[in-house]
Amino acid sequence: MHRRRVPVTEKLGRVHTSAVSVAILPQADENKAKALTKALKVVCAKLFEMERIGSGDRSERIRTYNFPQGRVTDHRVGITYHSIDDVMHAENLEVFIDALLLQEEMDAIATFSSSQ
Repeated sequence: MHRRRVPVTEKLGRVHTSAVSVAILPQADENKAKALTKALKVVCAKLFEMERIGSGDRSERIRTYNFPQGRVTDHRVGITYHSIDDVMHAENLEVFIDALLLQEEMDAIATFSSSQ
């Protein structure tokens, strides 16, 4: 058998190779525990990444730009602005900014009130 570089995923066990198959055999129970811990960390990281990225579902949309009708809707605060050209040229954005700040303040008041 020739020695080759062992991939990181196979370092926790010994590698048995033959002309027909490859088997990775754990050396002891402590290696199983380490492998399980590492696997759980990887799964948690993947779940966190999926949650952070989102599913791309329509319910997760933040803003809709409707060019044929010339309007922009911010779904977080429920405001529709009927001049898409202004928004695309970064003009009159205070409509959205003010609404988002007001929503943030209302959420903070609601959180404070519910904790009392």
